[in-house]
Amino acid sequence: MIYTANCKINLGLNILSKRQDGYHNLETVMVPVLSLYDMVEILPRKKGEVFFSSSGLTVDCSPEDNLCLKAYRLLQKEFELDGIAIHLHKVVPFGAGLGGGSSDAVSVLKGVNELYGLSLSELQLQEYAAALGSDTSFFVYNVPMLCSGRGEILAPVGLSLKGYYLTLVKPAVSVSTSAAYKGVIPRSPAIPITEIIKKDISCWRGMLINDFEESIFPRYPELKKIKDMLYERGALYASMSGSGSTFLALSRVPIVPDGAFEGMFIHTACL
Repeated sequence: MIYTANCKINLGLNILSKRQDGYHNLETVMVPVLSLYDMVEILPRKKGEVFFSSSGLTVDCSPEDNLCLKAYRLLQKEFELDGIAIHLHKVVPFGAGLGGGSSDAVSVLKGVNELYGLSLSELQLQEYAAALGSDTSFFVYNVPMLCSGRGEILAPVGLSLKGYYLTLVKPAVSVSTSAAYKGVIPRSPAIPITEIIKKDISCWRGMLINDFEESIFPRYPELKKIKDMLYERGALYASMSGSGSTFLALSRVPIVPDGAFEGMFIHTACL
């Protein structure tokens, strides 16, 4: 069985408060990007045989530390499973704020559920996904969602970006998620994200904010420059996705990459 594990973008990201468990309460709208994805192949093996391999972008962690195997091990604790072979073809960049690893993990959850006939519901899969990461639950449903709590509380939102062009730009620099959170001062937004996204996209600039940018831009001025360049080239809305370092831009016509983005990962699609 082969699964496409697409990535996501964040539209706005408000850090509301620090939690007693060490996480933060947040709110953000996540939107799937179906045009950019990893491939996850899952094959049955004899009981006790567990294999993991990868191609594409280099996976720089041990197999047992990869979210794909963590997803399998999570289900293995509760169900009598035979062995498995997982091959990950990695295309979505690491450290990008695009949720690639989380999406890979959900592909494994869905694959094991199907392969071994576990009959897990979407709600049950969401609960397992939440145990693997804060943004992982989103990929169980893979439709635009308002995500709150630490990212695992989901509510569908009526948002369509059909007809707009999406441009993703990721520079070589990566931003540590833990470091990004350390620089944030939690606060409630003046206008909830759910109200902002009801407005025309041309109104989002300056209103739909990613709270990480305030603390990250002074440390990485080259990231602020990327955002400015996207606006200069026709973006109606541009923002960092998640804790970065990928930037997203929404426009009515394609943004043509030029020498200013040389050496960066770029992906463009019509939504």
